[in-house]
Amino acid sequence: MGDPRSRRYRLGTGLLATLSAAALVAACTAPNSGGGAGASASSSSDVPDKPAAPVTLNVIDVAGNLQLTQPMFDDFVKQHPDIVSKVNTSTAKAPDLPGKLQAQEQGGSLAIDLVLTGTDALGSGIAGGLYQDLTPYLSRISNMQNYDTVPAKMQQQAKNQGVELVWYPSGPLLEYDPAKVTNPPTTADELLAWCKANPGKFLYAQPANSGPGRTLLMGLPYILGDSDPSNPSTGWDKTWKYLQDLGGCAQTYETGTTNTMKKLANGSAWMVASTTGWDINARAIKTVPNTTKITTMKGFHWVSDAQFAAVPKGVSKDKLSAILNLLQFMLTPQEQAFSFDAGYFYPGPSIKGVTIDMAPQKSQDTIKQFGRPEYDDLIKNNPVEVSLPPDVQVQAFKLWTDKVGSQKK
Repeated sequence: MGDPRSRRYRLGTGLLATLSAAALVAACTAPNSGGGAGASASSSSDVPDKPAAPVTLNVIDVAGNLQLTQPMFDDFVKQHPDIVSKVNTSTAKAPDLPGKLQAQEQGGSLAIDLVLTGTDALGSGIAGGLYQDLTPYLSRISNMQNYDTVPAKMQQQAKNQGVELVWYPSGPLLEYDPAKVTNPPTTADELLAWCKANPGKFLYAQPANSGPGRTLLMGLPYILGDSDPSNPSTGWDKTWKYLQDLGGCAQTYETGTTNTMKKLANGSAWMVASTTGWDINARAIKTVPNTTKITTMKGFHWVSDAQFAAVPKGVSKDKLSAILNLLQFMLTPQEQAFSFDAGYFYPGPSIKGVTIDMAPQKSQDTIKQFGRPEYDDLIKNNPVEVSLPPDVQVQAFKLWTDKVGSQKK
């Protein structure tokens, strides 16, 4: 396998193009069949408690989510062979999903039963009318009632057309080489002063293609005390001015986070935007030396992120029955503990009461070696904000390109 980080944090990649495509999808006629044997479901009473015979589920991952949830799927097949006989998995890029689903749904040949997605393909699928409204079936996924406080808020973005599987507080963090940065900045003004004193040594990737870049973008309005952190169009005057100033001394923006981490490792950058997951996992898989350190800026608020499961329209009654059982299972504490994984969505579990000692020993060892003691205090003692809704993120990314990114030649 290649670097697993190359597949993660597609939550913003191509979001503008994806949502634009979704607008075209929304204009198309909705399908009324597909998804294998049996008619599609229209109400809770139409869906049996379990399928008449074990089903095969076809799952597509557009968020790198399987690296967190594959053990949950494996456990379910092992423990419930009477419901699901096999899970076939595939991966794709989030911007490609709406067209793929639209073609299958309208052609009556649905070959995707479950979508694993971040907020990008979640939002585009909702905008395009591609996902099943699960409202009639929520009583069958009663473990959603156990969401922790912030995950419960993130779930609202799904509008009951998706079920949140994992979440993390994300960032924005600053990760640096302590051999080069002996006095790390602790305020936004100090970061800008450091950047000007060390031109080309600070780096963050384009927000539309980078989790750390995106959380830096959405976190700065809190740090800088902007008038409305929820409104990039009219409430981010300080943020846009600051990013323009920062752009005058920062490196040219990379197209993805992996490149920023590689530059931190080879010394061409001394400090980069980061998140808990990029910090822990990149060191665990040796993309970045374990000697790097992190810091935050005064006024820091976490900007959270999450990944979801969504059901395409047209899934058969039997398959929907199996999926409802599966999602309920994936939100049990013992299964949620797998989401600690190798730290790249740290912590990971979206429901209450799941602790690291419940995770597999390999995950415990990884977090023990590469986690940071300060994360527990940072998560406990700083506000955690819900990320901007997908459509508002699109506005923010376009404004960043126009006001900030376009200044770099």
